[in-house]
Amino acid sequence: MSITNIPQATTIDDAPLISRTLARAFDDDPMMRRFFPDDASREAELGRYFATLLTRQYVHHAVCEHTEAAAAFWVPPEAQAKTVPDAETVQELREILGDRAALFRDTIETAARHTPQEPHWYLALIGADPAAQGQGHGAALLRSGLAKADAAGLPAYLESSKPSNLPFYEHFGFTVRERLQLPDGGPELWAMWREPHRPAGA
Repeated sequence: MSITNIPQATTIDDAPLISRTLARAFDDDPMMRRFFPDDASREAELGRYFATLLTRQYVHHAVCEHTEAAAAFWVPPEAQAKTVPDAETVQELREILGDRAALFRDTIETAARHTPQEPHWYLALIGADPAAQGQGHGAALLRSGLAKADAAGLPAYLESSKPSNLPFYEHFGFTVRERLQLPDGGPELWAMWREPHRPAGA
C-alpha cells in the first residue's frame, strides 16, 4: 500500500484539505447536485458545507480519517446522538444552502426515519478525489473503519445516493437493506448493511 493511502486521524487543522477533497468527490453525487445545483458555485459551496460538518460536528464526536486524496467519517453507536447538529450548526448550514435548506431538512428527516435501531457503526460520509480514484484511497478508509466495527462485534450501515457506488460497497460485504425515495421527486437512496466479520481464526 502506498504511503499516501495509509489512513490518518483527521484533526480540525485538516479541514481545508478535507473540504476540498470531499467537494471534488461529491461534485457528481445526485443528492449533492440537488442541494447545490449551480455548476459554477458548487465546488465552493460544497467545500463550505463539508468544512462546517467536520469542524462543528464530526471531528469532535466521530472517527474521522483521511488519506492524501480521500476522507471518511464514521460514527460509533455511543456517539450517534452527539453528531446531531446543534442550533448554531443548523443555522450555518441554512446560510450555505440558501433556498435549498428546507429540502435538505426534509431529506435528512426522511433518511433518519429509516436509520436502523440496533447498535451499529454508521459510515456518515466517504469520498475520494476523482483524480485519485482507483488508487485505493477509499478502500483503505473503508477497511480501516470496518476493522473497528468488526473489533467491536458490530454491524455497519451507510446510505448511498449514487448507484454506481453500490458494487464497491458490496465488495466489502454490504448488502442493500432498503431503497428510499427522497422527497419532492429527489433521487433514490440505497440503505446498506453489513454484519460484523470475525477475524480469521476467531
